[in-house]
Amino acid sequence: MIISGGIFDKNKIKDKIKEFETKIIDQNFWKDKLTAQKILKEKKFFEDIIKNFNFSINELENLEQLLQLATEEDNITVIKDCDKKINLLFNQIKKTEVSCFLSGENDHLDTYLEIHAGAGGTESQDWAQMLRRMYSKWIEKKKSRFEVISEHKGDEAGIKSTILKITGSYMYGWLKSESGVHRLVRISPFDSGSRRHTSFASVWVYPVIDDSIKIDIKEKDIRIDTYRSSGAGGQHVNTTDSAVRITHLPTNIVVQCQNERSQHKNKETCFNMLKARLYEHEIQIKEKVSENLAKSKTDIGWGHQIRSYVLQPYQLVKDLRNNLENTDPESVLDGDIDEFLEAALYQNGKTK
Repeated sequence: MIISGGIFDKNKIKDKIKEFETKIIDQNFWKDKLTAQKILKEKKFFEDIIKNFNFSINELENLEQLLQLATEEDNITVIKDCDKKINLLFNQIKKTEVSCFLSGENDHLDTYLEIHAGAGGTESQDWAQMLRRMYSKWIEKKKSRFEVISEHKGDEAGIKSTILKITGSYMYGWLKSESGVHRLVRISPFDSGSRRHTSFASVWVYPVIDDSIKIDIKEKDIRIDTYRSSGAGGQHVNTTDSAVRITHLPTNIVVQCQNERSQHKNKETCFNMLKARLYEHEIQIKEKVSENLAKSKTDIGWGHQIRSYVLQPYQLVKDLRNNLENTDPESVLDGDIDEFLEAALYQNGKTK
């Protein structure tokens, strides 16, 4: 981590860049293209941080001198212009700082995002669909993309569960803190008595691992089931057992895919997801947090939520881990969640 306890360490970044440069000049560097591309991408990431940092320092010094002259001459127009530029510069500095917190080992990877409705039938299923829309909108704002790996519709409305594969710059780093239970309080559109309801849905985020990470899966440790897809796709998916579910027996991890017409392709996607889940599982064990994460995933209800979205009787979104609040739930549900993601990055970075 290149920020420790909230302190930016420029020397650590320079050391990382030197480390990459040493690897690049090695004659065997290009023998493993995947590893080489990963190293070049990381090197550019750190170089951009240094570049942005130096630019911000120079601009700040120039503005300081200009502001001093303008103050001495009582030039109100220049003073106001300096104030605007300083605010813009601080926003740029904040973006650079956030980038520093995205320097974890797997932060650069794409990610899977699962959403599961909690108890409560249609209410929770509609809430799960609202969450999927929120993340979809955020992905669009980041100019990234996603595909639906698997999805099970609700009986009347909403979704029981969905799995998205999100592709883009540092998607796992951005979204990893979203794992947990999300709580909604609102006047139910499904209640003829217009009563207030509380709904829960869980979110689970784990990285899409690349071929450089080797995960060994033994045949005796898995059970493969096929079933008919329940999603969109026309007559074909409803008449053939193209959907695939794989259960890893030692860990009881279950993955499933139904977005492809081909059972073979769905099975391949399932194996990739299983490798990702097993890799994440090993990381959790090493960090000694798997028990808490598993609890937050399996017990979707009171006492386990990480964020509350209250639409009635007042308007408030509150992250219960850092007490960050937003009084415009509509914008949050439209995908404006950067402030919550950044706050989580700051919080996690400062505890390391």
